[in-house]
Amino acid sequence: MTKQQANWSPYDNNGGTCVAIAGTDYCVVAADTRMSSGYNILTRDYSKINQLADKSVLASSGFQADVRALQKVLAAKHLQYQHQHNKQMSCPAMAQLLSNTLYYKRFFPYYAFNVLGGLDNEGKGCVFTYDAVGSYERVGYSSQGSGSTLITPFLDNQLKSPSPLLLPARDAVTPLSELEAIDLVKTCFASATERDVYTGDKLEILILNASGIRREYMELRKD
Repeated sequence: MTKQQANWSPYDNNGGTCVAIAGTDYCVVAADTRMSSGYNILTRDYSKINQLADKSVLASSGFQADVRALQKVLAAKHLQYQHQHNKQMSCPAMAQLLSNTLYYKRFFPYYAFNVLGGLDNEGKGCVFTYDAVGSYERVGYSSQGSGSTLITPFLDNQLKSPSPLLLPARDAVTPLSELEAIDLVKTCFASATERDVYTGDKLEILILNASGIRREYMELRKD
């Protein structure tokens, strides 16, 4: 990686913030709809959330051209999987596919910072958080993007996910009810919007549970 590449931030192009929280029988994935370049707002109504499968949703911040390219690759590989196996990928399988796809491009990476949320084979909520080159971990909650430095400490304080080093391993899903998790996400974004110029305009929330997927919106600051 050149010095110029090292000093370049993907948040200078398009920015945005994503949050996901996993519960015992649900998963909440949320992102703002502002797309900006520097201090210029390109659009106030741009969805950063993409449904990859019936039980898998991907939220991505960073350079949105790379995000779209990544989503097209995942969609093509998932279609190929469906033709071969006559079923859709589970969320953990999609998490591994996303990791492999990012790692394959590690020498010229997608400038996309991803959170994958959904339901596993047992119906439990699951959240997978990534870096730009495919390293990932299953967690109870995660935040990515320009507002993540503001939101992550707040989520740590409210949810206190168990350490992955504990033996025996403890379930990482959060103890909140579905409505409590949605309210917490709204509080996170309302706070981050006050302090991050790349986050704002409108909040898009996807809730996955046994009944399917539903979508909610909340207005955020527009300045």
